[in-house]
Amino acid sequence: MTPRHKEFREAMRLMRRHNPQLREDGFQLLLLHAGEHLDDLIEEFEQEQNQGLRCWLLELIAEAQSPNALSVPAAELDNQDISLRDWAVRGLQRLNSHEARTLLWQARANGTIPEDEHPPRQTRPKN
Repeated sequence: MTPRHKEFREAMRLMRRHNPQLREDGFQLLLLHAGEHLDDLIEEFEQEQNQGLRCWLLELIAEAQSPNALSVPAAELDNQDISLRDWAVRGLQRLNSHEARTLLWQARANGTIPEDEHPPRQTRPKN
């Protein structure tokens, strides 16, 4: 296991703890290096069942600001869970690529997200 992978595993372990400060510490560890852990974040997101942790992972995926991240928030645009959908919108806005803007425009045009939907600034959901 590489040091980078150990760092990722430790941060994920912290994010699953019951102590809110430890969860936040784990999130902050990954936030600083989201781009380096993009593949691991996507894998965790796809396997995670906890809604709050999925929102955090989606936020981290968007923070990577990589074109390789586009498919993850794009797939969540029509999610019935409004928290995940809002983080998907926010993630695509953060990516701010032509493809991301097109996906947002299409989602607004077909009614998947409201025309004026700009998710309010919110704190990350609690697990």
